[in-house]
Amino acid sequence: MKIYTKTGDKGQTSLIGGTRVPKHHIRIESYGTVDELNSYIGLIRDQQIDEHSKTILIEIQDRLFTIGSSLASDPEKSKMKIPDLKESDIELLEKEMDEMDKTLPEMKSFVLPGGHTTVSYCHLARCVCRRAERLTIHLSEDSFVADLVIKYLNRLSDYLFVLSRKLSQDLNAKEIPWKPRM
Repeated sequence: MKIYTKTGDKGQTSLIGGTRVPKHHIRIESYGTVDELNSYIGLIRDQQIDEHSKTILIEIQDRLFTIGSSLASDPEKSKMKIPDLKESDIELLEKEMDEMDKTLPEMKSFVLPGGHTTVSYCHLARCVCRRAERLTIHLSEDSFVADLVIKYLNRLSDYLFVLSRKLSQDLNAKEIPWKPRM
């Protein structure tokens, strides 16, 4: 299988199902941003973090491929069987956040992103996740998007924030609270 097909040289691409759309289509923006998010998750996973977090991040990357497949499909024409998200995928993120929260200090204010490169990668991934969520919600206004996709992206951005706090703690990085200037 060749990587290059030359079929996109004029600014169009094919969805699963064969529909051709411009590469700037909201559907392409949505799954392209999920792909970008997946790359940032891989960057976090490549850091010196605990094995349990790495295992969860691999699970998340798999779910992001599931979401990408769903978003890359023409909901009206695709007959291809693609994997589905399950409510248990969201429950896993919630369980993981609850476990991490048990050891974290109470939040009394927003925290400034940063403190350690690994923590900053989590914040970058969180921001990309929020963008993917916004784009997917926009797509859902005109085309079918499974509710669980939006719910998962929403919960994942929360997970990435809590993971950033846990990794700050693990790496002895200082969390700097935001103190609004009044």
